[in-house]
Amino acid sequence: MVSRRGNDDIPSVKLALSGLQAEVTPDEYVDGAYQLVVDGTPQSHVNMADPSELFFEYIQRMGHAIDLIGDPGEPITAVHLGAGALTIPRYVEATRPGSRQQVVEIESDLVDLVRTALPWSKRAQIRVRHGDAREVLRKLPAGLRGTVDLVVIDIFSGARTPAHVTSREFYELAAPLLSPRGVMLVNVADGPGSAFAKAQAATLRSVLPHVIAMAEAQVLKGRRFGNFVFVAAPNPIDTDWLPRLLAGGPHPAKVIDGAELDAFANAGTIVTDATAIASPLPERTIFTLKR
Repeated sequence: MVSRRGNDDIPSVKLALSGLQAEVTPDEYVDGAYQLVVDGTPQSHVNMADPSELFFEYIQRMGHAIDLIGDPGEPITAVHLGAGALTIPRYVEATRPGSRQQVVEIESDLVDLVRTALPWSKRAQIRVRHGDAREVLRKLPAGLRGTVDLVVIDIFSGARTPAHVTSREFYELAAPLLSPRGVMLVNVADGPGSAFAKAQAATLRSVLPHVIAMAEAQVLKGRRFGNFVFVAAPNPIDTDWLPRLLAGGPHPAKVIDGAELDAFANAGTIVTDATAIASPLPERTIFTLKR
């Protein structure tokens, strides 16, 4: 049940499965914008007045990649693993009206919180499925196989990605959904050395033959904690659009593909269910909100 925290009138809920506290807080600097915060970590940002505006850097990079699917404004079919505040589904609906979208989220009370505090457009063709991403992938309609233009994997419990959604077996469940032009976008958080991200690059490349990575330059170099966005596809990724992607910001940005991506992935080991671990826990000062 959605409750209000103290005298702040902030919608919040204790998530039944994880036991983490989730709340929706207003953006202090942007009128009409809000953050979804879980266990003190900002997980989503939504501008209710303009859902096409993306705030977090890694989400902006995802948005640029989504913009390059098909023709501008063309409706697409999308599957989102991990709901958050439905930032990307709202973006897709705002920029590609009529898109068919399915969102998978294990924490049902998180969806209830977002639906109550930050309701999305009733015109949007967004279906929410409740359950673990792996289990729901096995139960999706067979007709979706080979028809999905966009698969977004952005699964976090608090500040970490659970181990069971980082393995080759997991990606093998998601990859068959992709259409010939489809892309899979994977958000990976990692710190100095980038060992976890390199393993994810190796794992994705073992399932889908074409992979690129984008991030802030110092993150890609393994010098500090941050978010990597991997773009993986069954068919060659048109790298002619990379200059447009980089120009779109945020800056400084870097994309690695080809031999550079090969070297990055070769430095990692393919992750299986037997070897999978959760993503590294960032220092509390990196993402946690100050009160």
